[in-house]
Amino acid sequence: MQKWLIKFIDLILYSNLWIAVAALAMALQTQLFLFGRLHYSPYFPFLFCGTLFLYAVHRIVGLQKAEPFQEKGRYWVIATFKSHIRFYAGVSALVGAYFFFQLELSFQLSLFAPSLLSLAYVIPLFGGKKRLRDFHFIKIFLIALVWTWLTVAMPAIYYRLELQLCTILMILERVFFVFAITVPFDIRDLEIDRFNKVKTLPFRLGIKKSKAIALVSLTMALFFAWLNYYTLGISLNQWLAYGLSCLLTAWLILKSSTSRHDYFYTGLMDGTMILQAGLVFLVT
Repeated sequence: MQKWLIKFIDLILYSNLWIAVAALAMALQTQLFLFGRLHYSPYFPFLFCGTLFLYAVHRIVGLQKAEPFQEKGRYWVIATFKSHIRFYAGVSALVGAYFFFQLELSFQLSLFAPSLLSLAYVIPLFGGKKRLRDFHFIKIFLIALVWTWLTVAMPAIYYRLELQLCTILMILERVFFVFAITVPFDIRDLEIDRFNKVKTLPFRLGIKKSKAIALVSLTMALFFAWLNYYTLGISLNQWLAYGLSCLLTAWLILKSSTSRHDYFYTGLMDGTMILQAGLVFLVT
């Protein structure tokens, strides 16, 4: 692979632009399902910038937890461009603050809980320099909860939607989908989690059983999306597009292993969120 292409991919992935686009795509998909169309809200650029900031902080703090691994793989890239990532974190924090103050006070207050959980996930606020993700088994459930909160619940709150059946089904669909695509990351991180003495599903159950759990979770996500085909009125084409994204995601889950290059995870697995939204937008 050409060096310039590798540098470009590293820039997109490890500057956290890719995961920020994924968060934005998921939130826009929620808006499309709830209203049948897209329209601007300052919450969306805030979510993009907030994701960029949080993952930049996560990268920097994570380096301190992976000192023996800093000379290989993604840790080497992150360590090499640490100053750049800090710069991206600062810019995204400033731009995110601008959009935050465009939101109504009541909505700002409703962002407090998921923002606090997100910060506690990446910043060592607990004894022994622990983050929330450093407690046994909590990481995968916390990611599913916070991503669902920010990409489904918060858009619904912004537009003052009541807690209707369709919203509950969408929350469940997103929880199971994010849970499913997070399991492979625990498989990827087996070595570093063992070093940090953090127990995860693959650590306790093994890779094969963890993949099976991820596939069951993905099936549940597809099931709740199917229920919303009847309750919310999403089109058949949208549901089929969602289903296609789940099939491709299932294939990636089956292909995950500890030996895969990080591009497989940070690029393709995170990219399943962008793929799903893209396919849904394409048929709308």
